[in-house]
Amino acid sequence: MDKRLIITIPHYNNFEGLLTSIQSIREHFEIDIVITDDGSNSKLNEKLIISSYKNQGKIFFQYLDKNYGVGIAANKCLQFVKKGSYKYMARLDAGDICYENKFMKQLNFLEANHDIKLVGTWTRVLDSNRDFLFNIKHPTHHNQIKRRMYLNSMFVNPTVVFETSILETVPEYPEEYRYAAQDYAFFFKVIKHFKCANMPEVLLDYIIDSDSISTKKRKLQVINRIKIIIDNFKFGFYPVYGLIRNSILYFFSRSSTTSIKKINAR
Repeated sequence: MDKRLIITIPHYNNFEGLLTSIQSIREHFEIDIVITDDGSNSKLNEKLIISSYKNQGKIFFQYLDKNYGVGIAANKCLQFVKKGSYKYMARLDAGDICYENKFMKQLNFLEANHDIKLVGTWTRVLDSNRDFLFNIKHPTHHNQIKRRMYLNSMFVNPTVVFETSILETVPEYPEEYRYAAQDYAFFFKVIKHFKCANMPEVLLDYIIDSDSISTKKRKLQVINRIKIIIDNFKFGFYPVYGLIRNSILYFFSRSSTTSIKKINAR
């Protein structure tokens, strides 16, 4: 059974976080990694990265000549994947921490459910000091996911594993959202063509960093989210509610919404 998996990591000025993510990959099968550096201030220490990777598999490096935005770096990763013979692809962001056997569990899920082509997981959210904030428990079934996508992305991007055959239909992250919400736009396209799911298990620690896109480009992210909802709009409760909800969220900072979620998680 072919279980060839590649993990894609767009990177920008977060070398320590990149090492943390790579060191957290603990599996019992071969996994390759492709890292696309999006014009960081200094070149990656490739030897240190390779020596830090204790799992089986190769690490490939790609470099952009300047900072184009995470969506462009992510698409550069996809270009690499499409040239290979990988059956599955995963995504990580520098700084996030995988739980042991995360990827094997997801591959086993996909192979036991052939109608599902993409699967995410639940997530534990931590602040930059690694203190617990709350858990993200998105809907697990496709129909629930499809309805609630109008509110926000129903996948935590660095948890997702999918069959690379998806890329024949949805070949890239939309470049118009390359600075924020490109994953949301990508997933909206995917759920129109393929059945998706989330595993009801926390398998990744997601770090909220003050330098992250979701923090520094908060307003742009919400604006892009509204545009994506409008692009996919059809009259109904969730699309209408999603537009209203995100229009209100535009006026709230990332720290404010994080505090609300933390209180609700108690």
